[in-house]
This record gives sequence, structure tokens and C-alpha cells, in this order.
Amino acid sequence: MTEILSDSEADSRLGAGWTRSGAVIVREVELASFPQAIEVVNRVAELAEAADHHPDIDIRWRTLTFRLTTHSAGGLTAKDFSLAAQIDAVLV
Repeated sequence: MTEILSDSEADSRLGAGWTRSGAVIVREVELASFPQAIEVVNRVAELAEAADHHPDIDIRWRTLTFRLTTHSAGGLTAKDFSLAAQIDAVLV
């Protein structure tokens, strides 16, 4: 099983734009258009499938909210921060 990170370990791994609320990391971004937002969601979906680790994604017109936690482990793990970095790369 994947090891759950301590609060201090999780906080130290937070990338720019990400916040932590308990056992979840969150990033909200606004894109230029709805089609661009959907393109980002599709790219993240491909990464998530490849990693077998799926974020919760909320789509509100041009605004996307990504939430990551490792449900099977019951908290934040390295898998969450790895996928967060990949999401960041898509958003560049």
C-alpha cells in the first residue's frame, strides 16, 4: 500500500497554485475559453488513466478545479503530488 504523507511532508510538496485542505490538495485555474478548458480536462484525463490515479475535476465554464487525494490509502501520497506536477505541466 502507498504511504500516507504527514501534514508537514504534504505542505512541503505543494506546488505553486495548489492549496491543501486536510487530506486533499486543490488547484483552481481559469482558462481563456470553455473549449480550452475542455482540452485541458482531456489531456489530464489521459495522464490520469496512464497513472491509474484520477483527480476530481469540477468544470464551471472556463474555470477548472482539480482535487487530488489517494482514496485507497485514505490520505495524501506521493501519487497525488506526482499527478499535480503533471497537471501543472499541462497548464503551462
